[in-house]
Amino acid sequence: MAGYLISGDTGYVPEDGLTAQQLFASSDASTTNPLNSTQFPSDFLILPGFIDFTADEVDLTSALTRTLSLSTPLVSPPLGGTEAELAIAMALMGGIGIIHHNCTPEVQASEVRKVKQFSQGSLRTLDQSLGAPRDSDSHSPAPGQALTKLQGLVVALDDVTLREANEALEHSRRGARVRAGCAPSLDAGSRLLCGAAIGTREDDKYRLDLLVQAHVDLVLLDSSQGNSRFQLGMLRYIKSRYPQLPVIGGTVVTAAQAKNLIDAGVDALRVGTGCFTHEAQACGRPQGTAVYRVAEYARRFGVPVIADGGLRTLGHVVKALALGASTVMLGSLLTPPTEPPPEFLPPDATRLSPHQDTATGHHHSKGDPSGPILENSIHHFIPYLIAGIQHGCQDIGARSLSVLRSMMYSGELKFERRTMAAQLEGGVHGLHSYEKRLY
Repeated sequence: MAGYLISGDTGYVPEDGLTAQQLFASSDASTTNPLNSTQFPSDFLILPGFIDFTADEVDLTSALTRTLSLSTPLVSPPLGGTEAELAIAMALMGGIGIIHHNCTPEVQASEVRKVKQFSQGSLRTLDQSLGAPRDSDSHSPAPGQALTKLQGLVVALDDVTLREANEALEHSRRGARVRAGCAPSLDAGSRLLCGAAIGTREDDKYRLDLLVQAHVDLVLLDSSQGNSRFQLGMLRYIKSRYPQLPVIGGTVVTAAQAKNLIDAGVDALRVGTGCFTHEAQACGRPQGTAVYRVAEYARRFGVPVIADGGLRTLGHVVKALALGASTVMLGSLLTPPTEPPPEFLPPDATRLSPHQDTATGHHHSKGDPSGPILENSIHHFIPYLIAGIQHGCQDIGARSLSVLRSMMYSGELKFERRTMAAQLEGGVHGLHSYEKRLY
């Protein structure tokens, strides 16, 4: 009787949520307000799906360009902090770093060369590996003891180089995974992948030549508005001089912008506009809408999309990937917030870090990337992001990023709009308490 009163003896399951097409349509059944088609990452949520796999089974492999792929969909932006050290760390954990061009061409090429020449690990003698003393008075091991310790050990002659040792480990399948649990980003010669940014001026052609000589794997045309004759001209020049070099164009936020770059031969698109462009130049588009519209168009030509801008939380990263982005450029997530000078703070002000709740370990620490993993380093933050993306995909019910995008384009993935009250309730609150007085 209770079941009848509750369900009415029906197995009917109502349609729930919105498809991506409905979410970004100009209107829906309940309203004709055209603003419903504009979405920032905070304006919607993804409805959960069915879980029949563990989070660590989620495959995060995704395309960076037409010809390059990453085991982790994370890219560090061409800002002041992305130099050789950060680019090495990103590549070791399956992502890639884009070396900035706020320096001379020679300095930038030198940073790229440091990444390409990096070799992880150290060489040890057989005695050091076994932990045995090296003096001649040490007693001989018991019969069978040395064989037990040597079982499965990869060895080489004492004149082996570090590169040769790494190659031996790779062939033995004992050096497949590094730190974060993802395969490092390597080129055909087993060197770390590295990108570099350039501009569109005439003297950037000299910078390009130096970067190619340093064996850069891709170049990014750095501009806040990629749909210009200057970028199109530089793109065509690169494709004529170095036809095999992948080029990332952008930034763009519309399909019309993307079309011109795709027609000129671009290998990937950087999507998004910064807050300065929004506020000071009145140009731009909400990041969620931009990623969906450009990715939906570019996928028809096999051109991947890099979501850049407006990604302030781990949830924003998952949403960008669910809307069609193949990779994300971390931006402010990767850069520690800059504290204002003390004289600009009121006397009783409390300084709060916007990333303190989730990214306490993301500050970039100086040191040797092949050395110990230090507290508060990028080596803690990137694994946290990787695990977070995997858990997000698991809740959605997607075993891989490719499956995630397929679910979105097929309409299986469902979304829900959020009111401002829902955003406030769903975000961090109660962080700073105060006393409410009634008089």
